[in-house]
Amino acid sequence: MDEILRVDHLSKFFTKKGMFSSKTTKIKAADDVSFSVRKGEVLVLAGESGSGKSTIAKLILKSIEADSGKIFFENQEIKNDKNSLKKIRMNCQMIHQDPYDSVNPRMNISDIVSEPLEIHKIGNKEDRRKRVIEVLREVKLEPAEEILKKYPHMMSGGQRQRVVLARALALRPKIILADEPVSMLDVSIRAEMLELMQELQKKYQISFLYITHDLATARYFGQRIGILYLGKIVEMGTTDEVLLKPKHPYTQALIDAISEPDPENLNRERKIRINEPLEIDVYEGCRFRARCPYVIEKCKIEPKLEEVKKDHVVACYVNLD
Repeated sequence: MDEILRVDHLSKFFTKKGMFSSKTTKIKAADDVSFSVRKGEVLVLAGESGSGKSTIAKLILKSIEADSGKIFFENQEIKNDKNSLKKIRMNCQMIHQDPYDSVNPRMNISDIVSEPLEIHKIGNKEDRRKRVIEVLREVKLEPAEEILKKYPHMMSGGQRQRVVLARALALRPKIILADEPVSMLDVSIRAEMLELMQELQKKYQISFLYITHDLATARYFGQRIGILYLGKIVEMGTTDEVLLKPKHPYTQALIDAISEPDPENLNRERKIRINEPLEIDVYEGCRFRARCPYVIEKCKIEPKLEEVKKDHVVACYVNLD
């Protein structure tokens, strides 16, 4: 399967200054991150808040500039020139986490969905109206002709997120970056939204980079998964292989944190008990060693991603088998 997007050694560091002191701290939001997304594939980036997932999405779209590394779309490097930026932004769209903040409350639904078409000067006014109606129907917002006239405050959170999905589909993109697209929706609506995204992904063979902290939805929607911790990918492979046979202690800890509707789980022994963070520089050696119950002396040296099985790589010196 051909790759549509490739990220090579991408890094982005931020400087954090203390509120009541002059001390500064370097935050490594993305540190030497490499992965690729294949055509028609759903790749998941999973990890807790602060692991760098959203930063990577912003780096891909060039809304923030990387400190180092390269991004390739259809084997062409995306630089800061006008043609490169136009190519990535026409073919790569984003769905944000918050459907309330990702739309302009002063614009009606017709204007919101047609905005990317106008920006890229696609079609005339009538052509754009037809395209808007078409994508509203695709995301199951009916009757589309009436929805056009509404404003965001007149719609529910689930409907607003469908509007955001419709806007992303308007340009017929080849890849969509979905940043926690269902985390702010009611549980009953999440399944509907994921099912709709899966249906459209298969229908149009759209590639997805699905960003989440929810491993349950990751397994439902994703085909491959990369586990991020403090800006580093610590494990990557097929979704079933990684989530059913995790090799990294952090991946196992994330799996143990999944809530299941079974009262027996109250007494279930967790496979991994994350330690309280030690007072060490977390960016030296293994990122997880400050909290890992299996830490050994060798963990002071940063582990590299190594293949433990075909299409399954892990950065860890400890074998969980």
